[in-house]
Amino acid sequence: MLSRFQILLLGWLIFVAGTTTVKGADTCLPAALKCEYLQTPLGVDAAHPRLSWLQADSRNGARQTAYIVKVATDPAALQSNPLWTSGKVNNSDRLIKYAGKPLQPFTRYYWSVEIWDQDGKKTPAVTSWFETGVGKQENWKGAWISDNTDIAMKPAAYYRKTFGAEKKILSARAYIAAAGLYELFINGQKAGNHRLDPMYTRFDRRNLYVTYDVTSLLQTGKNAIGVVLGNGWYNHQSTAVWFFDKAPWRNRPAFCLDLHITYTDGSKAVISSGKDWKTSTGPIVFNSIYTAEHYDARKEIPGWNTAQFDDSKWHDVIYRSAPSQHIVSQQLHPIENVEEIAAQSIRQLNDTTWVYDLGRNISGVSKFTVQGPEGTVIRLKHGEQLNKNGTVDLSNIDVHYRPTDNTDPFQTDIFILGGKGQETFMPSFNYKGFQYVEVTSSKPLKLKKEDLTGYFMHSNVPPVGNINSSDTILNKLWWATNNAYLSNLFGYPTDCPQREKNGWTGDAQIAVETGLYNFDGITIYEKWLADHRDEQQPNGVLPSIIPTGGWGYEWGNGPDWTSTIAIIPWNIYLFYGDTTLLSASYEHIRRYVDYITSISPTGITSWGLGDWVPVKSKSPVPFTSTAYYYADALILAKTAKLLGKQEDHKTYMALANKIKDAFNKTYLDANTGVYAEGLQTEQSAALYWGLAPDNLKAKAAKVLAQSVINNNYHLDVGLLGTKSILNALSENGYADVAYKLAAQRSFPSWGYWIVNGATTLFENWDINRSSDLSRNHIMFGEIGAWMYKGIGGIYPDENAPGFRNVNLSPAFPAELDHFSASHDGPYGKIISSWKREGKNIVYTVTIPANSKAVIRFPQQAKVSENGKAVPLQAERLTVAAGVHTFTIQS
Repeated sequence: MLSRFQILLLGWLIFVAGTTTVKGADTCLPAALKCEYLQTPLGVDAAHPRLSWLQADSRNGARQTAYIVKVATDPAALQSNPLWTSGKVNNSDRLIKYAGKPLQPFTRYYWSVEIWDQDGKKTPAVTSWFETGVGKQENWKGAWISDNTDIAMKPAAYYRKTFGAEKKILSARAYIAAAGLYELFINGQKAGNHRLDPMYTRFDRRNLYVTYDVTSLLQTGKNAIGVVLGNGWYNHQSTAVWFFDKAPWRNRPAFCLDLHITYTDGSKAVISSGKDWKTSTGPIVFNSIYTAEHYDARKEIPGWNTAQFDDSKWHDVIYRSAPSQHIVSQQLHPIENVEEIAAQSIRQLNDTTWVYDLGRNISGVSKFTVQGPEGTVIRLKHGEQLNKNGTVDLSNIDVHYRPTDNTDPFQTDIFILGGKGQETFMPSFNYKGFQYVEVTSSKPLKLKKEDLTGYFMHSNVPPVGNINSSDTILNKLWWATNNAYLSNLFGYPTDCPQREKNGWTGDAQIAVETGLYNFDGITIYEKWLADHRDEQQPNGVLPSIIPTGGWGYEWGNGPDWTSTIAIIPWNIYLFYGDTTLLSASYEHIRRYVDYITSISPTGITSWGLGDWVPVKSKSPVPFTSTAYYYADALILAKTAKLLGKQEDHKTYMALANKIKDAFNKTYLDANTGVYAEGLQTEQSAALYWGLAPDNLKAKAAKVLAQSVINNNYHLDVGLLGTKSILNALSENGYADVAYKLAAQRSFPSWGYWIVNGATTLFENWDINRSSDLSRNHIMFGEIGAWMYKGIGGIYPDENAPGFRNVNLSPAFPAELDHFSASHDGPYGKIISSWKREGKNIVYTVTIPANSKAVIRFPQQAKVSENGKAVPLQAERLTVAAGVHTFTIQS
């Protein structure tokens, strides 16, 4: 047992470990210590967990020359007698995998890191910790239990158990896995602040469990555990075109729980789910992750999750088999109610109808507080737009819903009052996409604006990026893009938070860089790529939506969509410098590429969906799919080299070259630089994905730029073209054209949405479409990444990934007075910022300790630093860590 002094000291050290900046010009400390990319995580099951840190050091040229990592189960033994040590490692790495003896389950491990700076001075040790979880399946003690196997039963099941804890409790951890969704309570209090746990997976192949520290919720004496189960994606009762209700795993929700208690005398106890639990139904009379939740307050059971409750009238539970034999820890940033949003206005339409406006589009739920007679039925319809009469209009988002009756209205919660004074309802097992809430009541009520609050729900990934410029539309567009990205992050990336909630692969591969520049999303993507591995067919084929209950293997997939299997692991490698996901995905990428090769012997493939939702001109599917086929083969070849698979590297580089040659032979006019018909998508995709020969890039880029200029700086692309067009322009000498296209205000453009009031991105360029116009879609979201690249100039370097080296190629559009982009990478904060001062540009760069940067200045630029001319080599300058300010003369 730790002394009070040790606990306080450890708390201070952990506080320091989580601090990313340290004041003082000559101060150097390890900081931001993480295990598996999380701070002090519980339930770590990785056999060799990744331990990472950064160097908090503001000195110019700051760098790490060596480090030592130590691990122990007792913090006092870390320095004198560690369980494992890396030994002194003479390099600048900031990530290492634990390589000691097998980690034991249910154990807290402390770890420390010390680093040597550029002067050879060693820092004090900074300490953090992680706790292991259940580990092997045989370590579970609890049984999988449920109330029945009736998939049509609508009320949610409530479960409870009491137990005694007669000794003083030192610590307690609850480990819970569920087929479906759950909320866990100890002595009447909810454990944690997560929403919609566990995350959606292919339930018959892999299930997730979550670990909670419930020490503070237990008491000496009698205790009670309560669990409520929701359907989630496991028992999908709503019907839609994707056949969620036909999923092969579908069953009544079930769960398994172990509560591990350690007493102050060192003894331990495990309280588990089993036949001694009791079950009943309660006020949640229907719940659907896709549509809504219905709550009857008349059926509430006061105190049901407390120790004093009499459960003699509750029923026995039944045993159930585990949904899969692969129960693993949920190690990712959880879904939470991240932001509370007050209603901006309320409008009463008649005695029983009100419409609330949050002022912005979000994913999440509304919380409603009201007082009225018992039995009053209140409907809360959530939508993104209004009819002319002021009521909520669902026509843009309910077109794929196929209800079998009228008992499950789309995005409409039903709240039946209990008549016991002021009552509050917020759904437990659902989320929606909405800006407006239409409240209708079966009886006249008095409502006010403060009665309804919105909660922006999403995976709570830490923000790591920021954009600010003199163009207010650009700033709003960046904010709206992030809102759309977060609205579609629920343990996996989705397309929209209302009409589908599907993990569309195409949308995700387009938006992955936007996600990674702006948010620390590695934990979500690593989980989602595990979903890919679960869903892949033996022949390599992937479905277009992941996870899936079976839909998507026959439509919508192909290289242009399901290249997520290669593109996302490669981007994780670029942004984090970590090969773990690439290694885990390697055989799956290879199998996928081999399948495309088997059906595309010439190197040209026609498998795919194509440039989805184009403005007017649509490029042929074989063109865009072959471009992605090439990207996949190239990533596979590069990955093979990284992983030491030399024969595979040769094989797949040869394949990539074959595809490139076939592509150019089929589509390129070498005399003019025109690809196919010269459409914006065709020209930009060939350039962006590296298919254009080096000696013809300038021709192809000129054709692209002229096409945009001739179109009065407007887009003529679909989804795939939005990924490539801005980047192809910026990276090939036409940054000014790219900016004018990105900052365009009139139709069709991103800015057109913003000037028309968008607070998220739309599904269609035409904002007047009558249907299939989701107003919260991420598929056109590449522009959020382009701002960092095309103007800020911040690029990762695949030869020194994770921003160990930062490639900087800033652009200075004439229409902007200032621009700033920042990104918190694995080594710390990168800032690329500039402003105009008279005819000159003052460009300031911040490079974190342990990194360097190569800056590419405009051609023939005259650059000075501190009044002295800076000699450039091919317009490039290499700078060390620190803050550098340059003056660029016009």
